[in-house]
Amino acid sequence: MKFRVERDALGEAVSFVARALPTRPVVPVLSGLLMEADGDQLMLSCFDYEVSARVTVAADVGEPGVALVPGRLLAEISRSLPSADVEVVTAGGMVMLTCGSAEFALVALPLEDYPALPELPAVAGTVDGAVLATAAAQVVPSASRDDTLPMLTGVCLDFDGGALTLAATDRYRLAVRTVTWAPSEPDLHASALVPARTLADVARSMGPGRPVTIAFSRPGPDTARPADGMISFEGGGRRLTARLIGAEFIRYQSRFPASFDAAAELAAGPFIEAVRRVSLVADRATPVQLAFRRDVVVIEARSDGRARALESVPVMFTGTSQTISFNPQFLLDGITAAALSGQARSPADGDASAATSHDAGRIKLEFTSPAKPALISWIDGDATAGAGADGQGPADSTETAGNGAATLPAPSDVLSAPAVPSAPGRGEGEAACAAPFRYLVVPLRVPAVG
Repeated sequence: MKFRVERDALGEAVSFVARALPTRPVVPVLSGLLMEADGDQLMLSCFDYEVSARVTVAADVGEPGVALVPGRLLAEISRSLPSADVEVVTAGGMVMLTCGSAEFALVALPLEDYPALPELPAVAGTVDGAVLATAAAQVVPSASRDDTLPMLTGVCLDFDGGALTLAATDRYRLAVRTVTWAPSEPDLHASALVPARTLADVARSMGPGRPVTIAFSRPGPDTARPADGMISFEGGGRRLTARLIGAEFIRYQSRFPASFDAAAELAAGPFIEAVRRVSLVADRATPVQLAFRRDVVVIEARSDGRARALESVPVMFTGTSQTISFNPQFLLDGITAAALSGQARSPADGDASAATSHDAGRIKLEFTSPAKPALISWIDGDATAGAGADGQGPADSTETAGNGAATLPAPSDVLSAPAVPSAPGRGEGEAACAAPFRYLVVPLRVPAVG
């Protein structure tokens, strides 16, 4: 094999594939990165039976061929190369890489032991890359990182005709975002539980403004079970596949209360910045307290005997004056994710915290009492107060956790509640009244700050 490729193109391609490499491969050969040169292109890929990544870049191929090299080592090398084209040649079980005055010789891994890339499942449809990236940035932070409950570490993708809904929960908050997409079949109804890390990588890797093709193996039309097997995201010459989580997601639509007793609307930028500043003095176990009055909300936090912060922000508030407390990070995740709905484009790194200020738009916070879940959503600058109800009826039953916070569903509900592939019982009028982004979060049930 012999080819020449631009340094930057090689570096970006290797970096994309290397992120999918296993940190602790079951067998050493799975740490390899496969290089295939043919025609006028170079394809780089990896696969460990769970996740695969593939990218194609233009290259001047002098001799077609295939080689398997240590992936993470190649990634380190490609990041440090001088500004010059890269030439790669294989000879005698070695892969020789030359860039300017730099030369590297890598021992090739055995090709015969490397698994073949998974076959592409049936195409389900396409979605704009920027839209998918924004939606992923809004819901991924709400997925759990506790591997003992695999279902909570994923993001549920609900496909319902031309609507694609992403949902994630860790039992203390629930984030749901609905976007439009182009299904391959107009009456497509299915659901798939994707690892949150995979969706975050897709959001970070697929270019904005480019269509992303989603493909997965769908169950038969007579079954309501979620999809299993592999799911694939492909766009801009890049493909990322992952094995779906073999579990059923909660009936998240029924978690949203039908109505609330209090509602507050706040300018997004000032509110986000105030919460971020006040949160600096809060510990992980101490709350940020929001005291609502008719035209102002007082945001306060303190750490035991060390510091206290207080800031006031104008608010349009309806309901009786009351105080509600939240985990600082959960509150910040929710309001910054809601603010992403007002951005024309998604942040390049898929991080919801990038949304800090907006010329128009408001955060809407609805709640009934300091002990029941609150709903955060987004209102455009010229929009009326949007609906926070899902029309499914209230779900007020919560369980108190050891840190004083409630959880959205009780543990038995999480483990036994079946998935909702097409959200049965949700009519067209109900879908129309729900905000595109909804973030349900349980307050911290702690004594009020005096």
